Amino acid sequence: MSLIDRFSRGLSATFLSRGVKMVANAALLVVLARFLLSPGEYGLLYLTISIVGVARLFSDLGLGRSTARYVNEYKEDGGGQLHHVLRIGFGFRIALVVLVAVVLALGGGLIADVIGQPDLRPYLLVGALYLAVLSFQSFFSVLFQGFSRVTLSAAVGITNSVARVVFAVGFVLLGLGGVGALLGYVVAAALAVIVGAALLYTQLYVNYEPDAEREEGLRRRILEYSIPLTATRSANTIDKRVDTILVGALAGPAAAGFYTVGKQVSAFLDVPARSIGFTVSPAYGEEKANGELERAARMYEASLRYVLLLYVPAATGLLLVADPGIVLVFGRDYAAATLVVQVLSLYVVFQAINLVTTQGLDYLGRARDRAIAKGVTAAGNVVLNLLLIPPYGAAGAAMATVLTFGFYVAGNVYVMHTELPLRWGRLLRTAAQVVAVSGGMAVGVALVMPRVSSMALLIAAIGLGVAIWVALSIASGLLDVGEARTVLSRIT
Repeated sequence: MSLIDRFSRGLSATFLSRGVKMVANAALLVVLARFLLSPGEYGLLYLTISIVGVARLFSDLGLGRSTARYVNEYKEDGGGQLHHVLRIGFGFRIALVVLVAVVLALGGGLIADVIGQPDLRPYLLVGALYLAVLSFQSFFSVLFQGFSRVTLSAAVGITNSVARVVFAVGFVLLGLGGVGALLGYVVAAALAVIVGAALLYTQLYVNYEPDAEREEGLRRRILEYSIPLTATRSANTIDKRVDTILVGALAGPAAAGFYTVGKQVSAFLDVPARSIGFTVSPAYGEEKANGELERAARMYEASLRYVLLLYVPAATGLLLVADPGIVLVFGRDYAAATLVVQVLSLYVVFQAINLVTTQGLDYLGRARDRAIAKGVTAAGNVVLNLLLIPPYGAAGAAMATVLTFGFYVAGNVYVMHTELPLRWGRLLRTAAQVVAVSGGMAVGVALVMPRVSSMALLIAAIGLGVAIWVALSIASGLLDVGEARTVLSRIT
């Protein structure tokens, strides 16, 4: 199968998986936040998920992506060492998951007391189970990425997304409240782990004949490469999870609920960029190994161009429709989340660029540089959160996220520039055109927003924005199906 065939097939599967996840998350967000849970309960649920996210650092320590990196390397060399790579990865993962889950279960009461939210205790007990199954689900997904079989990652993701809606809503309707919703997350992730294990064994593991002897120093190399990945993952988790914890601790669970809604609304838009980044990232390493840096650069440029074309207008539209959109969708109880969404609209653009950049750096062997950048910006994010949350609440946390994440993304793009021969003149011209198209779209949407007073009118305003974007993009030459096909054909 050619590179473009494999890329197209993987991208389609990943789009499907991310699309299902987006729809599932949207359904859960609206059903749980508006109808089944109070803002306080919803805040406690996602405060727990944030704590679990931080604890997962210690159940992985970068070994997942390090294992995937060596899977990606050895599968091109006959695959004789793959069995040994997988055994090392699974051995460490099992030991770490058991240790961290037990510590979280036993220390949940202490954590709840430190944060000042005693109602967290039952959530954290279930959270220990969630940590265990989620850690293994993510491990299977990243292994499939290392094998360049992202269609299998998609199968695991779809299983989790669909099951999560069914079981989370079902357990809440049975009267189990926010803890029941979290228990639904546990059951869904457990089903995804079963699917992942079956696919890994039947589709991949049995297809490679193992070498009798493990290559000397293999365990050491996997552990060594996991160190910068651990640093990056730690900083990334601090950047994305600790802010929610700090909002809950400093401003209360209801504010954490508002902040969570704001971040989830912005996250719904990242499906295309996340799909492109997840699918194409292993190809950068393959192209570098084959000495095809020009082809890798064209792939990255195409990714950047299309995420800018999609996400700058999307962020502009999100800024304009947040008020009254949040109240119309989630109810007046969540009106305080409007400012959070508006501040995070810029984060949407940064995140899109980040998603098509960072994993590619890992496969290009630049994990250390990314780790340094992430560590610096994560520390800055914590400091800014402590300064901005007391006076501004959830909106202060959003401001801190946008400021620090912007610097991090700029650093990653620079590192990618040092690896690949990028054509910056062309990229800057594209960015200028996209900004102009977004400005034209903004004028049209802004004129009708004062008249939006119902869900139907909100959908109509969004539709108008999309129509203006399409018309201006075609008129400016940014949106051209024939050109897109030409760009893809050039990277085959």
